Amino acid sequence: MSDRAFAVVRAGALTTVQDGGRAGHAHLGVPRSGALDAPAARLVNRLVGNAEGAAVLETTLTGCAVRPRCPVTVAVGGAPCRVTVDGRPAAWGAALAVPAGAVLEAHPAVRGVRSYLAFAGGVAVEPVLGSRSTDLLSGLGPDPLTDGAVLPLGPGCAPPAGGGGPVPWPAPPGELLLRIRLGPRDDWFTAGALRTLATARYRVTSAGNRIGLRTDGPPLERAVHGELASEGMVLGAVQVPPDGRPVVFLADHPTTGGYPVVGVVAEPDLAAAAQAVPGTPVRFLPVRRPRRA
Repeated sequence: MSDRAFAVVRAGALTTVQDGGRAGHAHLGVPRSGALDAPAARLVNRLVGNAEGAAVLETTLTGCAVRPRCPVTVAVGGAPCRVTVDGRPAAWGAALAVPAGAVLEAHPAVRGVRSYLAFAGGVAVEPVLGSRSTDLLSGLGPDPLTDGAVLPLGPGCAPPAGGGGPVPWPAPPGELLLRIRLGPRDDWFTAGALRTLATARYRVTSAGNRIGLRTDGPPLERAVHGELASEGMVLGAVQVPPDGRPVVFLADHPTTGGYPVVGVVAEPDLAAAAQAVPGTPVRFLPVRRPRRA
């Protein structure tokens, strides 16, 4: 392996390689995967001069530490966290010049859940079905990071115009507002259940992961109690398991499922869902279907 690589000093609770995902393979049973907070991943890539879909590291709550084998420009963004280079404070949310052999550490998230580390040239692990993303459900892509692992970097790229200085970042949500378009199985729930979905306040539980965000709150009563044949699932689908509490499917979701889907969350709202810590209040905001011309 060339010197364009980095070694993992501290892998953290769950750190994975993610890019824009592998869309277009649902018919093969392969989810899209990709960065859960896609806007944050695109922004850190822009800060270091990469294409927006270049592969980055996605950390979970506890951050990670790496040691580049070559001088490299790095940016840490997403969930706010303390950043150090060889123990000295460094900027979060801005491009950093990290010397070869120095330890860059993204410390545990201060707010939010997932931080992102972009390296100039991108993380150059071997792509699978056109993506370098780790998919926890199917097992495709590279394994989650482990201490001592060495990952390659792509060819260096020119620094961004303007120096890649600090930019505005959205704050992790204090309350998660999810716009939801009802269907296709909203008719499997009572009218009272649909009112509950639109008016009740749920909370994010600690049982969520890259597959789905689980909520706790008043259960949704079923009007149809039979079994539903497995059908296709999409990103943002709000599936209701037997306990009646909604689950919002995220990037590593299954491509089929047998529990009814009461609605689908607008994709732009899912970035905030990726940063919602356990206990965050959740409100579902039904939106009307567009009228046919």
